[in-house]
Amino acid sequence: MRRRGLILLAAFLLALLALLPMRLLLDGLALDRAGLQVRAVRGSVWHARLIDARLAGVPLGDLDARLNALPLLLGRARLTLQRTEPGLAGALLVTRHGFGIEDMDAHLAAGQRFAPLPLTAIDLAGTSVRFAGGRCVAASGLVKASLAGDMAGIALPASLSGTARCEGPFLLLPLASQSGMERFALRLDAQGRWTGALSLRPGSGAPRESLLRAGFVAGPGGAYRLALEGGR
Repeated sequence: MRRRGLILLAAFLLALLALLPMRLLLDGLALDRAGLQVRAVRGSVWHARLIDARLAGVPLGDLDARLNALPLLLGRARLTLQRTEPGLAGALLVTRHGFGIEDMDAHLAAGQRFAPLPLTAIDLAGTSVRFAGGRCVAASGLVKASLAGDMAGIALPASLSGTARCEGPFLLLPLASQSGMERFALRLDAQGRWTGALSLRPGSGAPRESLLRAGFVAGPGGAYRLALEGGR
């Protein structure tokens, strides 16, 4: 009788969980501290639609989301996220002490987030990042930034790329062009704030005065450096 009662209780709890709205789960886990914001949520924890989602201020659009049950046994909440067009697949992980993304493949529109740098989009390929206690504790995967335009009259390459890693408490994205003449070191903290150092090595005859007027500072080896910062 006791065993049967436990089975019935477990079935009842599973039934309740199956009917739990995703909105209650998002609010209960305080996923806004992980940088996830949504305008509306439809559906249960097993199959939901997140409307107008944003992660650390970056628009993700409408996403399909579901809770993975097995990580709950380890004290983790793992949400699988998916979008068809443009493609996005990966997961958001939340624990008692931190949060992160896992195995994320995504094309993300940057908008004006990194102005005046004309960075239009960021592509993630198998990217995982984890923050704990306000510090970056693990990071991996390829990141590519797409550029469109110029800076102070200097033509920029179509893209910069690099491998994510941790540097002290920050997530570091050391992005560089194929030639290595253009670099952008982007650092993000657990609150979504970022700082960036853009380094250009203009060729002979380039309008160096324009770079100085735009805020660049001349450095060693003919490089010019511009410090940028922003927040979510």
